[in-house]
Formats: sequence, C-alpha cells, structure tokens
Amino acid sequence: MTDVRTDVRLRHGRFSLAFSFFVQGVSFALLVTRIPAIQDRYGISDALLPLFLAAVPVLAGVGSVATEKLVVRIRPGLVLRCSQPVVLLALLGVGAGDAVGQLAFALGAFGLSVGALDASMNMLGVSLQRAYGRSIMLGFHAAFSLGGIAGASLAWVGAHGHLPLLVSYLPVVVVLLPAALLGSRWYVDARQGEEGEDERERKGVSGPAGGRAPVGFRVLLPLCLVMCFAYIGDSTVSNWSAKYLQDVLGSSEELATVPYNAYMVTTLLGRAVGDLGVRRFGSVVVVRCGSLLAGGGFAVVALAPGAWTGILGFTVLGLGLCVIVPQTFAAAGRLFPGGSDAAVARLNVFNYVGFLVGSPLVGALGDAWSYRGAMLVPMVMVLVTLVYARSFAAGEDRYGGGHERPRTVDVG
Repeated sequence: MTDVRTDVRLRHGRFSLAFSFFVQGVSFALLVTRIPAIQDRYGISDALLPLFLAAVPVLAGVGSVATEKLVVRIRPGLVLRCSQPVVLLALLGVGAGDAVGQLAFALGAFGLSVGALDASMNMLGVSLQRAYGRSIMLGFHAAFSLGGIAGASLAWVGAHGHLPLLVSYLPVVVVLLPAALLGSRWYVDARQGEEGEDERERKGVSGPAGGRAPVGFRVLLPLCLVMCFAYIGDSTVSNWSAKYLQDVLGSSEELATVPYNAYMVTTLLGRAVGDLGVRRFGSVVVVRCGSLLAGGGFAVVALAPGAWTGILGFTVLGLGLCVIVPQTFAAAGRLFPGGSDAAVARLNVFNYVGFLVGSPLVGALGDAWSYRGAMLVPMVMVLVTLVYARSFAAGEDRYGGGHERPRTVDVG
C-alpha cells in the first residue's frame, strides 16, 4: 500500500513539475518575442535596450545563487511555489507600465524570480529522477520547449493583431497563475535515503535531505563549461538565425523566421524522446551524439550555399543541443548526491552566463570577421563537450538508467 501511495505521489509530482516547466516556457517566450513592442511602448533607444536585456540574465544569476542559500532552510518546492507567480506578475507588469522606471522594476523582478524559478525547478527535477531511478529530466525540458512554442505563437497572434502588451499578457496570466498555484500542491521532494527528520535534526542537517554536503567547484567546473557553451549555441540561434538567413544567405524576411521555429520544434521532439535514449544507451552516448549533431549543424550553417541549407543546419542544431542542458543538470545531481541542490543552483548560473555572452560574441565576431566564420566559434565550443562527456557517467547506474524502486518522498 505504501508503494502504491508513493507511486501515485511521484506521478502527481512529475506532472505538476512538468506543468511548471511549461508555464515558464510560455512566460519567457512571451517576454523575449515581444521585445520590439516593449521597446516601442516605453520609448527605449537602441543604445539603452541592451542594458535592459543584459540586466535580466544578470539578476537571474543572482536569484539562482540566492536560491542555493534559501534551500538550506526551506524546500525547493516552496521556492518554486512562490517564485512562479512572481514571474507571471512581473510579465504582467511589463505590459501594464507606462514609464521606464516601471519597466526596470518589472524586469528586475522578472530576472530575480526567474533565477529562483529555474534553479528550484531543476532541483526538483533532479530529485524526482533520483526517485524514479531512470532518466526523466529531458521530459521536463520538453514541457518547457512546448511552452516556448505556445508562448511564441501567442506572441505572434498579439503582434499580428496589433494588440497592446497588456491585452496580450493578461489572459495568459489569468489562466496560468491559478493553474500553477493549484499544481504546486503536488510538488514532490524526493529523499535520498530513508533517514527521518528527527535523525537529520540530530545530525544538524536542516532543509531537504542531502542538500548540505559540500560541492567542489573543481569537480563541477566541466559541467559548468558545458552548460555555458550550450547556451552560447542556443542564444546564437535565437538572436542571429533570422539575421544570418536574411543578410548572409539572401532569404526573404518571411523565410528568415523559419529557422528559429524549426529549431524549437526539433528541440521539443528531441527532448520528448531523449529520455528513452538515455535509458537505452546512457547519458554519455546521448550527450556525445548531441554534441556531434550540434557541431555538424553549425558547420552546415557556416558553409550553407543558400537559405534552405541554412534552415537544415539550424534544424539539426535543435536535435543536438536539446539533450545537453537537461543531462547537465542530471549529471550535477549524480556527481553530488549529498548536495544536489547547491550543485544545480551553481550550475544554473552558467545558463545565464552563456545567454549573456553568446549574442554579443557572435555579433562582435560577425562585424570584425564574418558571420559565417562567427558560426564556427559556437561550433567549437559545443564540440568541447566531447572532452567532458565522461563527467556525465558518474553515478548513472544508481540514478540515471537503472530501475530502482521509488524512494521516500515528501511534499515540496
């Protein structure tokens, strides 16, 4: 009977966490795809806009670091339960304001809360994967990709209909905010062992089980680099694919919108089936294959003779890059089974480092050299993942590809 109740609670926790990933995908896409409309609404100059955009990932990194400290005292599920509504309300604030100061406040709240949200979501994902005893992490990120596609589609509807930002954002927040709060009732923190609360208190350990063991940065560094390089590749696609297709490969403006959509769709497809590959072949093989596909995709883009070949390259990129980030979070949890929360929070910072570095790096190289040559730089960075692939093998027999019975769980 206990096992049945545990299985049901784990399934509920898995579904509710996947929904949180979906909501985050929607909200993030609604923000980044309406940047031109935000700029017009607040009258922000082209010179000032990069400062606003850079502030979001910087503050998100701060939020992720703060979350590492918070989860020593409270469970990641509570952090997630509190931060997701703030993200949605901050999005609404972006659409409702009419002064630059209000926008700065809303974006600041969005950045800090999204850092806490990303960190706590992945903490719960790592602990649930541990409880399941098999790879499920890619499925959570597939839900994020699906939310991103939904959010981008809603943003297109708003832009096509010339709807004000508030009119575009308000229905989404009205629907998703109560749904996210309701779903948060079933968040689950999976225990690493059977040790009870009293025993952990006697040992001086507070917060979620296993959340206090020291995390050696030297051991974590390879995964941090992999995370950073993956997001440099991702930001290259999101920020430069349209311009590259139009300015370098001579496509029409309409055709230039296709690469990012194709990238998002293949990212979703790759993540939807990626867990099956990890269970069958192991994370090392999947990450190596993903790195090779991503590197090959960048090579095709750099050498493409025309627009459709370039679109093919960006499509292959989606299939390759999509597996790397979720498996990097999972590997951090396996490397530090006694301190997975801290490992995930620190690793998450390099998500924002890559996002912050990627777009200016490619732009500077493109202006100083050539945009074809600039595409080779993220290609090399992604291929460096092959050097660090063995870091993904640690503890996989116990937590990544086996068939353990679910462990004791607590509501998050």
